[in-house]
Amino acid sequence: MQEALLLLLAVLWWAPFYLMVTTSLKSNLESYGQPWSLPSSLNWGNYRDASNANGTPLTHPVLSSVLLTVVSVALLVLFGSIAAYAIARLTSGFSAIMYYIFVVGIILPYELAVIPAYAAINRIGMVGSYASMVVLYLGLMMPLTVFMYTGFIRALPLDYEEAARVDGAGVIRTFRKVVFPLLRPATGTVVILMGLIIWNEFFMSLIFLGGSPNATLPIAVARYAGEQEAQYNTILAAVSISVLPFLIFFLIAQRQFMRSFSGGIKQ
Repeated sequence: MQEALLLLLAVLWWAPFYLMVTTSLKSNLESYGQPWSLPSSLNWGNYRDASNANGTPLTHPVLSSVLLTVVSVALLVLFGSIAAYAIARLTSGFSAIMYYIFVVGIILPYELAVIPAYAAINRIGMVGSYASMVVLYLGLMMPLTVFMYTGFIRALPLDYEEAARVDGAGVIRTFRKVVFPLLRPATGTVVILMGLIIWNEFFMSLIFLGGSPNATLPIAVARYAGEQEAQYNTILAAVSISVLPFLIFFLIAQRQFMRSFSGGIKQ
């Protein structure tokens, strides 16, 4: 019974992905007449048309998304782990206050800060730049990053850090050589979750990068979908292109991440 339920959930989970891939390889007429069938012939030209939407290649939006995702996630891991280590190991009331401030940052909807953020970034002339989006993503994702790291660090035994201090290591070296390598499970979670959120993020990118040459892939795909109207085969080909890079990354890295998640910490 449990296996049948899991199989049913898997079918429901993969049904949209199946429709996306099969429709992207069909002619437009076939995609309307036989939406659930396999394509009678593979129309790879849909991907060529989608990757060169109205004479504008998707190469630059892909590179923009890759750049913003990689830089933002790397900085989130760096600053988030350091902040979480300080919060988890300091016993002062200030660290507790900072922790709850980050928790509140998770709860508050980020849409409340859109207008003030846009006014501030526009005043310094950074609207449409990569730097502005990296700063925004750091502000938006840092509370959840710190929250995840803090919970994991608090569960770490202090024996490793005390041994490092006995050997003469300072706080920075202890964190860099001892604590951070132990954070691989949490880091794997942060990289996957934050990378997925930033890669697919649309609202902030539309406001701060819409109309600029630095538009990300979700914006380019949405613009292409609006221009194509009912050409769902090429629209879903563009969506498939937007999904493919992160899917490849996950398939390559999943073994290492799963090893990190299940590795645990040996006393």
